[in-house]
Amino acid sequence: MTTIITKDMTISQLLALDPGCAEVLMEAGMHCIGCPASAGESILQAAQAHGFDADKLVEDLNAYFQKNK
Repeated sequence: MTTIITKDMTISQLLALDPGCAEVLMEAGMHCIGCPASAGESILQAAQAHGFDADKLVEDLNAYFQKNK
């Protein structure tokens, strides 16, 4: 089954699916993925807080999951 990532998914949901996706988040500019506050943020909220493009991150995450699952 293919995992589809959306902007409303939380960081904790992503990491529960595959902790390896932390590398994609870090490359996007989210260096605080271990922070308890970040775990409850959606991808969109994290993008707004950290100044990166949510659409690009979703694209990168979906590519990661397609490649690794």
